[in-house]
Amino acid sequence: MEATWRTAAASTVGPWTIREGKGGGKRVSAATADGDWQDTDIPVAETAMAALGQSALFVIRAGDDRLDQALMARGYRIVDPVVAYAAPIATLALPPEPMTTFPHWPPMAIAADLWAEGGVGAARLAIMDRVVGPKTAILSRAQDRAAGIAFVAVHENIAMLHALEVTTLQRRQGSAHNILRAAAIWAQANGADTLLVVVTVANDAARRLYASLAMKVVGQYHYRQK
Repeated sequence: MEATWRTAAASTVGPWTIREGKGGGKRVSAATADGDWQDTDIPVAETAMAALGQSALFVIRAGDDRLDQALMARGYRIVDPVVAYAAPIATLALPPEPMTTFPHWPPMAIAADLWAEGGVGAARLAIMDRVVGPKTAILSRAQDRAAGIAFVAVHENIAMLHALEVTTLQRRQGSAHNILRAAAIWAQANGADTLLVVVTVANDAARRLYASLAMKVVGQYHYRQK
């Protein structure tokens, strides 16, 4: 995730990694504990995030139980629990329906419009621009109209799909399935053998989609926000 959805900047402040997201959302703005920390170190992270104009936000990963409890005691609430799904690309790389998907980079104007409709604006497009290495936007069409869009990038042997959006009027037309298939084919051609996605626990529709493609849960995390 760090490589395929890049923060604007990251710095080490005591035992913390502090990320500057420049409005790009939680994933690129949350602090992590990457060293031994004490309860008195938490205000250090809060001060560093405030200096960037960001609210106090931590991501809680596997093994961060002590931090989770300490933040809860300080009044931080859980937001956006997330699960990660993955599958071998060989099981997904089946051709989508003809003329339904179009990998391309940089994104066409219609791709940016589809993302904007789903709430993926300029700050998140800037995240995509910062990614180094193989990357693509996959545009889908259904009923002779632009229907959906996603961003895919490769790091080492893993391709990660981000920002999957299907326009409301074109849902249940197979666009998301076609995008996942096209993403797998593109990723395979760019040296990846695994496709990874993350989704909020509350997004039942997306989770059903990934399960229907035999993608398995491989990890989870959540945020604590002041």
